[in-house]
Amino acid sequence: MATWFVTGASRGLGAEIARAALREGDNVVVAVRNPDRLPGDLKASKTCFPLALDVTDTDSIPAAVQAAVERFGGIDVLVNNAGRGLLGALEEITDTEARSLFDLNVFGLINVTRAVLPVMRAQGSGKLVHIGSRSGFEGEPGVSLYCASKFAVAGISEALGAEMAPFGIQSMVVEPGVFRTDFLDPTSLSVAAHRIPDYDDTPAHMTLDWIDQANHAQLGDPVKGAALIVEVTATDKLPTHLYLGRDTLERLEVKYQQVHDDLTDWREKSAATAHDDAA
Repeated sequence: MATWFVTGASRGLGAEIARAALREGDNVVVAVRNPDRLPGDLKASKTCFPLALDVTDTDSIPAAVQAAVERFGGIDVLVNNAGRGLLGALEEITDTEARSLFDLNVFGLINVTRAVLPVMRAQGSGKLVHIGSRSGFEGEPGVSLYCASKFAVAGISEALGAEMAPFGIQSMVVEPGVFRTDFLDPTSLSVAAHRIPDYDDTPAHMTLDWIDQANHAQLGDPVKGAALIVEVTATDKLPTHLYLGRDTLERLEVKYQQVHDDLTDWREKSAATAHDDAA
């Protein structure tokens, strides 16, 4: 029986990950801003432990982790799921909006991970699962700051994989495409308050129109996606990246081609920047 610690688990993919882990007979700590808003089935489970936690409140994180350890004796899997989106051309987004996004998507993840790592090091084992995004390997118009936050998540996860290997701790970033959750609702997605008309009819603002069309009609099934995350996490060796969803796989092929084309044009001149006496 493993013990999971899942942030942002009151709805969406986080809640489905909690449900999938509970179905496997595991213990699940659901760390959410307001436990009263948890779905009834999670509240009713005897192996589900709701905790009040806002991951942007750094001072409250150690106590939440300690409460989880006191309840279940340790933490085997940390799922950094808490996060939100931000729409707008980069020029439209204020420092306040950008910093608020990074406080949740990046620094919240960093601080929760920092608090859990001593527990896992003492155990000599553990798995870190960071919920990134397809936007973490491909920059897209109209979501530049969101992409930046998810690129950061991917980089942190890869570095942690190397840093924590001596302690028996693994790290994986999950990069989902669009899944049919409420992520595109205003409760999870903010729009830059300042709008520049020059961007109308350009890709940055066309993303806003796509959001309206795609909301609650997304391709991915969060129940199936969460089940796969739990299945993969139960294996002995985590992949560095778990690319999740048909659209993610399609965009990954586009990314591969872009990298290939960039290398083809500039490989020789790039290599030639070495010192002449380099072996």
